Amino acid sequence: MGNRVRRLGGRIVTRGAALLSVVVFIAATALAPGPAHAIDPPVIAPGPPPTGPVVPPNPTEQKSMCGSGAVAPGSQFQQTPAADAMLDYTGAWRFSRGAGQRVAVIDTGVSRNPRLAALEPGGDYVSTTDGLVDCDVHGTLVAGLIAASPSPDDAFAGVAPDATIISIRQNSASFSVQGDSSGGDDPNALTSGYGNTFTLALAIVHAVDLGATVINLSEVACAPVGVGVDDIALGQAVRYAFERNVVVVAAAGNVSAQGLCRTQNEVRDPNGSSADAWNSVSTTASPAWFGDYVLAVGAVAPDGQPSGFSLHGPWIDVAAPGERVTSLNSVGIGLTNATQNAQGELVAINGTSFAAALVSGVVALVRSRFPDMSAADVMTRIKRTAQTPDAGPNVATGYGVVDPVAALTDEVLPDVQGRSVMTGHPIVAAPGGDAESRRALEVVAAVMGVCALLAVLAVVVIKKPRQG
Repeated sequence: MGNRVRRLGGRIVTRGAALLSVVVFIAATALAPGPAHAIDPPVIAPGPPPTGPVVPPNPTEQKSMCGSGAVAPGSQFQQTPAADAMLDYTGAWRFSRGAGQRVAVIDTGVSRNPRLAALEPGGDYVSTTDGLVDCDVHGTLVAGLIAASPSPDDAFAGVAPDATIISIRQNSASFSVQGDSSGGDDPNALTSGYGNTFTLALAIVHAVDLGATVINLSEVACAPVGVGVDDIALGQAVRYAFERNVVVVAAAGNVSAQGLCRTQNEVRDPNGSSADAWNSVSTTASPAWFGDYVLAVGAVAPDGQPSGFSLHGPWIDVAAPGERVTSLNSVGIGLTNATQNAQGELVAINGTSFAAALVSGVVALVRSRFPDMSAADVMTRIKRTAQTPDAGPNVATGYGVVDPVAALTDEVLPDVQGRSVMTGHPIVAAPGGDAESRRALEVVAAVMGVCALLAVLAVVVIKKPRQG
């Protein structure tokens, strides 16, 4: 889990490196880094996903006190956060602020906060709360990045401040199966906490049934190739969401010697396509690798380069900032930008968890501006308007860093081969005038789109693509 923190005997102890890694029990002998293998993309089994009551499948107990974030010395919260400086998502608010969107945060819970005015309880698969309790800090950090409202006291805000957050608590490092702190009763649980692939699948289905339009999954189950992840139900759940027009955003995972994402997926051929990278996978990551049904998100540093901890993979779709995170604290009403490590030192909050949250916010902006657009089209738009590297999509950042303004304003048209191309003509900003003015602008936009399509078709007729 991304910089999960707990208070133990009055001392805050960091619970990992900035991504909630849930849900896989693997024998210690199987955790050693394995060699790369050629594997195929995962195939989701036919059939419906699991359903059940919103309660822990096993009796649980709290094994440690709840934690809170920290503030690094000299922090200047009046300065624009690094994520907004890169993405300029506040600049996108003239087109959309996410109104009407319901973003399910399936995480460690979300604490009530005045800057999350539209926060709804979605239930609890860990304990007996309504989902609005966060013992681990992580879920509140994620929710704040997605939808925190701006404040005159600082420069921080979430990407889509008018969106509603539905909090579903699905995992926690502070809980375990009752009477078994090792989590041994659950073959898919981490030994350090409670929550697994099955409860994640249940929570996704529940989020869809609650009317979510976006689902954020800042968590990942990693395993060496050959060991496998028990994610059959999870695959069925993300497909269930996609087929019901819900966009699922999933974190890529963090490479860490202490976690299950221990071995980075390297690229044998730097000039090869992402599809070729299936031949050199050493670590699998679920649900991120269900590429047809989720937006898988890697992390980049403030300079735009891929973060060293961000797990690569042919399933990566886009990237967003994942370092030096500022967001809401789970305790009180303030902000946090640091946690304490095991040595008691303050460290910055980093992780693909938070990159995924930013992308979920962008999805909410797009769905609000284009309410009739399907989940598949929203995913395509966000990928095609990202800042794609010169060499093209890659296994570290996919199509590149998301661009909120471009996602809201660029026109995306399908070409004759089914791919999407950019016309280069921005859509006009949402007008504030009368109905006649709005209709005139809509006509102009439609004419521009038709002209662009004719231009594309003309090029296709003049120059046929090569065969083979």
